[in-house]
Amino acid sequence: MSVLIDPPNWPGPRGLMWSHLVSDRSLEELHAFAVRLGVPERAFDRDHYDVPETVHARAVALGAQAVTSRELLRRLVASGLRRRRQRG
Repeated sequence: MSVLIDPPNWPGPRGLMWSHLVSDRSLEELHAFAVRLGVPERAFDRDHYDVPETVHARAVALGAQAVTSRELLRRLVASGLRRRRQRG
């Protein structure tokens, strides 16, 4: 399994800090992990799930690898799964 999670560094709704949850192997792996974690499908954004700080420890306990935000992005890009937002 190659599911990665960065630290909850991103401010978001409900006054919580948020993390990104990604797979550097496949989107199918990512979606399956999100189901196990109990993350709703609406939290998916092109190539990652946005998850609140309250989920971080549980994600790691279920097998997600805690990495820096920079490492998460590097591995996501290297996997070919990175999907940038369309401009214009």
